[in-house]
Amino acid sequence: MQVTHFDVESLRKDFPLLNISQGKNPYVYFDNGATSQKPQVVIDRLKQYYDQENANVHRGVHQLSQISTDNFEESRRIVRRFLNAEYDHEIIFTAGTTNGINLVATSFGTMLSEGDEILISELEHHSNIVPWQMLAHDKNLVLKYIPINNKGEWILDDISDLITDKTKLIAVSHVSNSLGTINPVEKIIEEGKKFGAKILVDGAQAIQHFKVDVQKLDCDFYVFSGHKVFGPTGTGILYGKESVLNAMPPYQGGGDMIKTVSMSGTVYNELPHKFEAGTPNIAGVIGLGVAIEWFMSIDTEAVAAHENDLLVYAHEKLSEIEGIKIYGTSDKKCSLISFLVGDLHPYDVGTLLNQQGVAVRTGHHCTQPVMEYYGIPGTIRASFSLYNTKEEVDYFIKALKRAIRMLS
Repeated sequence: MQVTHFDVESLRKDFPLLNISQGKNPYVYFDNGATSQKPQVVIDRLKQYYDQENANVHRGVHQLSQISTDNFEESRRIVRRFLNAEYDHEIIFTAGTTNGINLVATSFGTMLSEGDEILISELEHHSNIVPWQMLAHDKNLVLKYIPINNKGEWILDDISDLITDKTKLIAVSHVSNSLGTINPVEKIIEEGKKFGAKILVDGAQAIQHFKVDVQKLDCDFYVFSGHKVFGPTGTGILYGKESVLNAMPPYQGGGDMIKTVSMSGTVYNELPHKFEAGTPNIAGVIGLGVAIEWFMSIDTEAVAAHENDLLVYAHEKLSEIEGIKIYGTSDKKCSLISFLVGDLHPYDVGTLLNQQGVAVRTGHHCTQPVMEYYGIPGTIRASFSLYNTKEEVDYFIKALKRAIRMLS
């Protein structure tokens, strides 16, 4: 694929769902934080796989199996280039961000001992909280939290108390899924490395918005979901440093993660297969490779600039509406706005927006500690992607004002 200049109207033509309408209304999709839409090239590639290439990978000498294996492994190479990982075998295919985090919690967790410490933040998605709470409970570990301020930013004033020689793992999000805050993960990684801690970065809300270089970050793990970066659902990536992954035991037992099996014992396979037990989501992984290749063909800086323009524009328009309160006001934000309108329930507002053809997310967004901090049940979240436009923001604002009038 050739690198293209950013042209939102041309890009929109790649996405068939964006061309639908809801009755007389246009359909405005502002729920990109939950999942992105898929370009036609990805949809076509999935169909091609099942039409012409369907076979299991890594185990067959017949032609279809070899074709599927080659295409499956090509996706791994594409992801390695996308993240600038050092080796192909540092890329582990998973079912998504949640699966990747649980893999690390289960496997790396076996290497932790009573009294060891794990550090996360109050901004985390539940999938980057619950696995560590479960691990801490099972192994008598100490789980610490980076607190947040009213702008939705980490408070790092007491970082020397949070990270010590007992800190074995730090697991934090690159971008907050409920507030849009771009977190200073570089600082946390730098501080953690001073004490030998391993660092996991949840990139589910970052990878589709700006360039990520795992070697530059120097994180030990980076996880994201394919469906949020224009790929199929049920796919994801765990990047792990070779030395760290080699030291970890397998996550699951089964086919393909072994070299030899006898009734007296098993010899495990090498990376990456050690962590990819059983038949994978072959079509999904191949589709993910196509999605990432499609995304890599676009000017990343132009994408970031366009999305920032949308964010600023939507923020200005929302701020003009009486009773609007925006949550998450950091100077370093991307992709989304969380807000409430007076005492109106977010579900009611979201329902009326849907009736006018606007898709937003309402609720706690799997970040109940964030909502508890603000003392609210949830928010209305409008999240943007590269194919959204200012015209869609205008329609959203118009629909929101109408919903407010109906509910007042």
